[in-house]
Order: sequence, then structure tokens, then C-alpha cells
Amino acid sequence: MARLFGTDGVRGIANVELTCEMAYRLGQAAAIYLGKTIVVGRDTRRSGDMLGAALSAGIMSAGGTVLEAGIIPTPGVALLVREMRAAGGAVISASHNPPEYNGIKFFDAQGFKLPDAVEDEIEQFIAEGGLEGAVERVLKQGEEASMPAGALVGVAVEVEDACEMYIDHVVNSIQ
Repeated sequence: MARLFGTDGVRGIANVELTCEMAYRLGQAAAIYLGKTIVVGRDTRRSGDMLGAALSAGIMSAGGTVLEAGIIPTPGVALLVREMRAAGGAVISASHNPPEYNGIKFFDAQGFKLPDAVEDEIEQFIAEGGLEGAVERVLKQGEEASMPAGALVGVAVEVEDACEMYIDHVVNSIQ
């Protein structure tokens, strides 16, 4: 299997290579490998809403909280991760690629790109069927396991001043 993560996240033609199922699994992986509170932002690409909804659903299905930053530059997500003391972040953007493409890039708790070793673990998790696959494997071993349900399902919280926080940071760093 070819490596899922490229130089800067997972990229592909939206809804062809980078599907909602892939975004959902990446969301689950974010909550499991990064932690339960994930900042999510995106650029203005048409597919951003679709992929963002799937990514957020994955995070919440794994019991995570989505801090929804909305449309914000990539460095803004990295900043918000640190400022809000989140476990990690994800930005949906394909930067310089043509408009039919999109991508998902993750940040650790310090707002930095993930190490290759963590990306490798996420790839393995996705190849094995995500959280549903992990639950199924545990059940086959005769142990108890289930998907988060009821009060254990995650939520999404809008970060109303996300862009203002980023703009203030940029202005203050110039002064």
C-alpha cells in the first residue's frame, strides 16, 4: 500500500481519493492518537464543508470534542491548538493544489506537524478499519468492547472568535 500521508497531510481529489469515509476514519484517529480535544479549521474550498463534517463526525464518534474554528488560515489552527490547550488540530486545505483537491493536515498539542511514526500508526489504524475495526478485533478475542455511546459520544463546540485570536496574534507579533 502506498503511504497515505504525503509531505503535508493526506491529500487527493475530494470525494474520489479523499472520501468522507477516509475523513471520518482520520477523525477517529485524531481523537485516539492525539487526544480528545481537536481544533478543526478549513479553507474556502467547496469540499471543505463535506470533509469537515465527516472529520468532525469521526472525532465525535471516538468520544472527542471538536473545537470548530471555521474558515481560518492553516497557521491559525496551529496557534489555536496551543492557545486553547487542545490535544491536537486538523486543517482541511489543499493549499496550492487545484480546486478539486483537498487535504487534511494534523497538528500535535504544540501546533507542529505530526512525526512520521505517528502518521504510520494512524495509517495502520485506518487500514485495520478504524475504531469499528478495533472494537471488532477485541470482541473476537472474547473481551468486551464497544463504540462510545450516549454520554460518551463527543460534541462540537464553535470557537466564535477563532479568526480574531489569530489576527491578534499576527498583529502583536509584528509590533
